Amino acid sequence: RVQTPLRRWKCPGSQTTFLFVVTWNLHWRGGFAWDRSLLHFNWHPVLMVSGLFFKLVHAGMMFVALLLSMLGLSAVFDFHQGVNIPNLYSVHSWVGISTVFLFSSQWILGLVGFLLPCSPPWIRSSLKPVHIWMGKMILIFSLASCISGINEKLLLTLNGMSAAMYSELPVEAVFVNFLGMLIVAFGVSVFGILFVKKWQRPEDGSENARVSYQRRSRSAVAICNILVHN
Repeated sequence: RVQTPLRRWKCPGSQTTFLFVVTWNLHWRGGFAWDRSLLHFNWHPVLMVSGLFFKLVHAGMMFVALLLSMLGLSAVFDFHQGVNIPNLYSVHSWVGISTVFLFSSQWILGLVGFLLPCSPPWIRSSLKPVHIWMGKMILIFSLASCISGINEKLLLTLNGMSAAMYSELPVEAVFVNFLGMLIVAFGVSVFGILFVKKWQRPEDGSENARVSYQRRSRSAVAICNILVHN
């Protein structure tokens, strides 16, 4: 398999970012729980940031990203319900919900239009530009959601009452600001790679695309048969 810069960077870059967000919630935010306490909320940033990296792959792993996102939403909604905080009142929450909606739509469209061999070629050709555009929008929305969520969390917790002021840049603020910069660097790297033609997915007429399509067809033919006969 060709090791594109995205594949070479994604593994150490995503692992470092994941370690940062886990360390933040373990060291400064007290760890994790699933009991509608403050520790319950800590699952939200970890799961949503993890979902960001799974969004860069296709098919089954995208479904894993969708599940992580759903768990992340469940964590924050459960926490809000436990402490009587309104849902969906901030810009971060609006962007986050829009991201999950776009990603869910993208996964369903990709499954129906590209994975199932019974899909006619004209559907694939019509969906491809939409699929590409939605993928870029999902990445933008995901980055905006992660950054705004991290900043919102710091503004709410580093308020001078239970911790130092955010403006004083305590160690936690510096650490989490670096986490935000890692996420930004990841997004910039992905967008830079997207515009390099030799690293783009081959067109449908190429040999690599035909081989890939044959493999997808063999693995999905059973699903297609079920859909047709039912």
